[in-house]
Amino acid sequence: MLEIPESKTIGEQASEILVGKTIARVLTASSPHSFTWYNGDPALYDKMLSGKKIVSVKGHGAYVDIHCNGDMSLSVGDGTNLKYFPASQEHPKKHQLLIEFTDKSFLAFTVSMYGAIFAYKGEMDNPYHSGSLNSLSPLDDAFDESFFNDIFKNAKKDYSIKALLATEQRIPGLGNGVLQDILFKAGLHPKRKISTISDFERGELFHCLKVTLQSMYEKGGRDTEKDFYGNFGKYKTLLSKKTYKERCPLCGDEIHKEAYLGGTVYYCASCQKL
Repeated sequence: MLEIPESKTIGEQASEILVGKTIARVLTASSPHSFTWYNGDPALYDKMLSGKKIVSVKGHGAYVDIHCNGDMSLSVGDGTNLKYFPASQEHPKKHQLLIEFTDKSFLAFTVSMYGAIFAYKGEMDNPYHSGSLNSLSPLDDAFDESFFNDIFKNAKKDYSIKALLATEQRIPGLGNGVLQDILFKAGLHPKRKISTISDFERGELFHCLKVTLQSMYEKGGRDTEKDFYGNFGKYKTLLSKKTYKERCPLCGDEIHKEAYLGGTVYYCASCQKL
């Protein structure tokens, strides 16, 4: 899933490769997916984008935006994977959209559970997208402890820490995936009410959030997610679908897995007391 480390990594990788390329054609889904959302009829994407030159690529929050001349853009959201293929490769058998360039290299877009692929002119009419563009990222220096504390002050006190940080996009791109290691390092249970978190614990959480996300980004994303070239990131997750069957890396106790607030949470009941 596209979260802060992956969107920024993919945005930078894609910018290096795609800027200056011209779109030759856009192919609609070879394998239709019920939970792939498009902006209008995807059959019109070819007419909208063919002949356009890519001028910039930006990753932010849970989005990657590909901007073309003529004020045309294509944005993908959380849940959509985009992978670059050189001209020597064959088109994959299954995709939800494919963009071929004049040099015969191409981009394939695939969706596993759900995802968005939006082509549009001008600005994208989506509050989550515009909110992401206009929000500070934890990777920015301006996202300081004072800014973080204001997020707590403006929230209902009966919220859990997961509800505060990973729902309603208060911090765009900080989702359930990256949250697991942040809370583990901070020693906080995902169901812990924010009203019970002390000033000291909040300070530790801020530090863990900044350091963990920076490490994830610097290592090209998490080892559960793939980059622009289809390679897994090099940040080794502590708590994830890859590790939860192992013992806690700190105390050796069992790692618990359960559904909570629309996603799966992992925690050590000994190190992250409720």
